[in-house]
Amino acid sequence: MPAYDAFLLVSFGGPEGPGDVMPFLANVTRGRNIPPERLAGVAEHYYAFGGVSPINQQCRDLLAAVRADFAANGLTLPLYWGNRNWTPYLADTVRAMAHDGVRRAVAFVTSAYSSYSSCRQYLDDIERARAAVGPGAPRIDKVRRFFNHPGFIEPFAGHVGAALATLPAEVRDDAHLVFTAHSIPVAMAEASGPAGERGRYVAELTEAARLIAERTGAGAHRWSLAYQSRSGPPAQPWLEPDVRDHLGELAKSGTQAVVVVPVGFVSDHMEVRHDLDVEAAQTADALGLAFARAATPGTSPRFASMVTELVTERLALPGDLPGSEDAALGDMGVPSQTCPADCCGGAR
Repeated sequence: MPAYDAFLLVSFGGPEGPGDVMPFLANVTRGRNIPPERLAGVAEHYYAFGGVSPINQQCRDLLAAVRADFAANGLTLPLYWGNRNWTPYLADTVRAMAHDGVRRAVAFVTSAYSSYSSCRQYLDDIERARAAVGPGAPRIDKVRRFFNHPGFIEPFAGHVGAALATLPAEVRDDAHLVFTAHSIPVAMAEASGPAGERGRYVAELTEAARLIAERTGAGAHRWSLAYQSRSGPPAQPWLEPDVRDHLGELAKSGTQAVVVVPVGFVSDHMEVRHDLDVEAAQTADALGLAFARAATPGTSPRFASMVTELVTERLALPGDLPGSEDAALGDMGVPSQTCPADCCGGAR
């Protein structure tokens, strides 16, 4: 049985004041040759919220909820938190863990799916942080993906029901559920998953959307999957349809109401607050669509308990054995406990 002596929350990070915005965006886009005017435009999204991304506070809230759930379930691991793109930086956190004598930690990453940016890049960042700390850095094992875990699906389903209840009664029953996720380059999507199982990003999103839709009324609502937050050059193929374009097509087909469900996200961070609550909502209003947006799992008690279950599962299982079948809904089974080297665009 793996002997873990710490828990590590790994997240994306976000600015916490106007002066942080441009340095944060520079971190996110380093090496990608993003035009300065594009960064300035994205910065305005943050300035509209006082220069503060919600994600860091959401991580603090999640840590508090997980700490309480750990205590209720007899887990005594100390909790740490490190970000990819802003303070607390992951390398600084790993250095603090080494100073505290941590030798082996179990990590929860705030991303549920397979792809380079949502899985492999986090693994690479963890290894870079360990390398920066040196030989004294703890070993860090990431818990498995959780796109079909009940603790992810059930809070979403409850939040969809709450969003539906806010729609006008006369259009509520016919509302269309639009599930959204971050668009990524088509080549990245096709590379997601290990060799022989490529294309898992879209497959996992589709499965999660189906599972949530089934739990909002036994198929009473039509649903579809769209994408948001594209950031690549126009000539590069990215996953489509864009959510705003998709809303236009739904309106043309006679749809009168939509609930947008950010199934690709764990928390209501900036790409949810701006891209959906502002841009998609404005598009829906211009189209005459009644609009509601379902909340993400965030720090719901069931989501926090899922983290405990995933850590307990990892503690109890040697090697790459799967977890209990109760820990996965639907037909895709329990994801692997470890990612092979060729997974999600890794080394081949």
